[in-house]
Amino acid sequence: MIKKVLLRVMREVAGVIWAFFSFIFTPAKVKRSTEEQAKVDAEVQNMALYQYFGCPFCIKVRKTVRRLKLPLEYRNAQVRGGEHRNTLEKEGGTVKVPCLRIEENGETTWMYESNDIVAYLNKRFDPSLTKNS
Repeated sequence: MIKKVLLRVMREVAGVIWAFFSFIFTPAKVKRSTEEQAKVDAEVQNMALYQYFGCPFCIKVRKTVRRLKLPLEYRNAQVRGGEHRNTLEKEGGTVKVPCLRIEENGETTWMYESNDIVAYLNKRFDPSLTKNS
């Protein structure tokens, strides 16, 4: 029991340290015109990222979100019995983070796996990639 608690505390502390350094060393944000940013802002309104603060995979996704200047809603799924965790489990199917919830055309998609989420966000919102498509 004590071993589990110590391990959890160590993970939490490591996660906070990792999040801090990730925030400090974030790459430069993309540049968009006001009109382009408004369009991106509108598209992101139907998305939310279910995440844990100290999770390295969530940090990776948040770093991409910051670089792409996406006003994405973050939902803390770490609290056991919490609203967002329960929603993730009931509607998404499993408590696994990061998870990007996308609502489009009356359908909801639950995208798991940080690499898939980062690739999706880059393909959809990175101006250097979208202009060449």
